[in-house]
Amino acid sequence: MPTMSDRRQKISALSLVSDLATMDQALYETVTVTRTPALDTALRRLSAAADHSKISFAVAAGLALCGRRPRRAAAMGVAAVGVASATANLLGKRLVRRPRPHRAEDSPFPGRHVPMPDSASFPSGHTASAVAFAAAVGPAFPVAAVPLGLLACAVGYSRVHTGVHYPGDVVAGALLGTGSAALIVALASRADV
Repeated sequence: MPTMSDRRQKISALSLVSDLATMDQALYETVTVTRTPALDTALRRLSAAADHSKISFAVAAGLALCGRRPRRAAAMGVAAVGVASATANLLGKRLVRRPRPHRAEDSPFPGRHVPMPDSASFPSGHTASAVAFAAAVGPAFPVAAVPLGLLACAVGYSRVHTGVHYPGDVVAGALLGTGSAALIVALASRADV
């Protein structure tokens, strides 16, 4: 039988989840009502270019042409994208099933939108893949760490800006991407031993 302390903890946890959902919605609405015409086109294009990890694969192809160390970094990045993408799309979205934002109700700037995906909103697969690539390439090829990290952040923000994700989806995607990269980096380190 649950004790009074157990009930209080459960109520406290439910309150925290409710508060986080309220903040997530408020942050999303703040982004969608902020007029940023100079950013709209660039972020819409970036978001679309990140579909199917096209940016990461293009960077990986470039790195693969630059020698042994960059080639290894590219392979690790691509492997991390595979883990992150599969985990986000085949597991996360199917388990959570969070609906996408309602842009027609929330956004006064339809020119910044990309097509609304059919999949669930949580977590952001684009963010998971971009962060996974950056976080896996960085340790193997440090000169690329900051530029790829900034690119991954921009991809994540672009998904909120274009109206297809809530900020919480992006944060979850970033955490998933970081974990995917950590797994690949650990596996690569074990293989080197």
